[in-house]
This record gives sequence, C-alpha cells and structure tokens, in this order.
Amino acid sequence: MSLTDPKTAEADDLARRLAPLDLPARLALISRDVPGRLVFTTSLGIEDQVLTHALAMAKLAGDRVEIATLDTGRLFPETYETWVETEAAYGIRILAYVPERAAEEAFVRDEGINGFRRSVAARQACCGFRKVEPLGRALDGAAGWLTGLRAGQSANRAATPLAAWDADRGLLKLNPLADWTRERIDLFVRENFVPYNTLHDRGFPSIGCAPCTRAVKVGEPERAGRWWWEQEDKKECGLHVGRPGAAVQPGQEAAVFEPEPATREPEFAR
Repeated sequence: MSLTDPKTAEADDLARRLAPLDLPARLALISRDVPGRLVFTTSLGIEDQVLTHALAMAKLAGDRVEIATLDTGRLFPETYETWVETEAAYGIRILAYVPERAAEEAFVRDEGINGFRRSVAARQACCGFRKVEPLGRALDGAAGWLTGLRAGQSANRAATPLAAWDADRGLLKLNPLADWTRERIDLFVRENFVPYNTLHDRGFPSIGCAPCTRAVKVGEPERAGRWWWEQEDKKECGLHVGRPGAAVQPGQEAAVFEPEPATREPEFAR
C-alpha cells in the first residue's frame, strides 16, 4: 500500500503530464490545472529570460502569473539593465522584493559590507536576509512557484523535476525548463531575439550578486563562479534547498578567500 502524500502524488502526476509537452503547452497546462496564485521568480539570468519570453508570448505574464525578482541590493549593473530592457520588450512589470532594512543594517554593522566572505555561516546569513526572506514574502499565499531551474546547472540540481510539492512552503514548485540543456536555452534565445544579460557573453553562465559571482574557467561547471571561495559541495543560497535557512553542513566552512580570476573569452553570442 502506497504511503505517498496526496500532494506529492498530485505533483508527480503533473510532472508526468508535463514531460511530453513543449514549453507553451507546459505553461498552458500549469495555468489551467494549478488553481490559485502563480508566481514566477526571475533572477534575470538566461533561463529565466526564456521563461519570461514564453509567459509573455502566451499572455500569461502579469495577470495569471506574477513575475517577481529578488533585488538584493548587490546585483550587477548589467542585471538592472536587463531588467529595464525586459520590461520594455514585453510591456510587463517585474515586481521587486527587497531586503528588510533592519536586517541589512544589522548585518553590515556586525559583519562588514563584505562580511559574508568570513564563513559559510555568514554568507548564508547574508543570503538569508537578501534572498530567502524576500522570497517568502513574494510567495506568500501562492499556490504555485515557477522557476527557471534546470537539472544540468549543477550536481545539486541534477534531480530537478518538472513539478514537485514543496512541503516547506506549502505550494507546487514548477520547473518547466528542468529537462532543457544549456545549448537548447542558447538556441531559443538566439532564434527568438530574447533580451539577455550581457555578462553571459563574458563567461558568466550563472549570475547572482556581484561580489559573489565570477566568470567560470574553461571546463568548470556552470555554477562554479558562485561563491567560488567556498568548497564545491552544496553551494546554494537557500532558495532551492529542502529547508529554507538550513544550517551549514559539516565540511562546508569557507576556504581562504581568493580574488576573482580573470574572465575567459566570450563563448555565448546571440
């Protein structure tokens, strides 16, 4: 006799129905079969730009699906430029969720402006008030959370499903690009003239906060440039882990901080 939670079984069934569909059909199915408020959180990275384009073309952006971003206050100038260009291109508004002022002021006072480099615990605390807490506000009352996660982004994300029940947040987590490759993402952007962050042309396959992101070296995984001074395993900000704000795992304390290496030659071009 199966003991699978009904919500988990519902998510698994939705994932099975999504699997054979193309992206527009996946979004149509989600819109039809997931009642309630839907929120897409975009980092304005290339995968999220693909999803924004698809939502806009399907006339789902803004009304059926709210598009929100976590404005940490430490983003690259190029990210803000992408934000402006995206709103203009699709005639949409991307809602901003920012850190609570008191939490930010307390962290900077206690740790210093770049104190997140002292340890993984400090870095997770910074991600906590800059990303995780604002995400909670963005998803408050939502029935479904759309993301641009792909299984190929990192080892930690290799098992990313098309749909899953997020018990911690009490909603369906929907990843319509979970089975897409980076090559497919790049081709879609070129063929559909999707606006994208120019840092992708300069060796940044994954883009987060400016002090915490560098270009990757040839042969490195896509997310190697995120928190590069830490050990490789379990480098996540807390948005996509099982328990929001999970404690530092043994062996995850930071290595000695090393400056950002020189960027590689551009590989991605529209």
